[in-house]
Amino acid sequence: MNIKIQQAIKTDFSKLIEIWEASVRATHDFLSDENINELRPLILHTYLPTLAVYKATDDKNQIEGFMGVDQNRIEMLFISPDSRGKGIGKALLNFGITELGINELDVNEQNAQGVGFYQHQGFKVFNRSETDGQGNPFPLLHMRKQA
Repeated sequence: MNIKIQQAIKTDFSKLIEIWEASVRATHDFLSDENINELRPLILHTYLPTLAVYKATDDKNQIEGFMGVDQNRIEMLFISPDSRGKGIGKALLNFGITELGINELDVNEQNAQGVGFYQHQGFKVFNRSETDGQGNPFPLLHMRKQA
């Protein structure tokens, strides 16, 4: 698969929120339907419009994943469950590191797949928070990639 990464535009957001929800349901089993329903409008109307968002598309120009970036931090990275394991997350992460200067991110501690992915890509935990960004009891690992 040939992966193309480019900046997302507002008309992509409906597809991005679909990918976000499907990915969260596949990897964040600690979140309830209520949690997801509370986060969905926040992601769609607050985070996506204020972050630099990059989409990964396949050979058919279908969006398969995306990441949201703020300065040197990845604020979100989600891959369509059907496209996991095909190098899309790694391509987005490498783009962020090489093209955007990314070297920090947060990941839910309970998202073992995400933690393992970032560790495999050279990120190391440098701090931990007991709650997520909304104050919910979902611990975050703060990770950094050494230069």
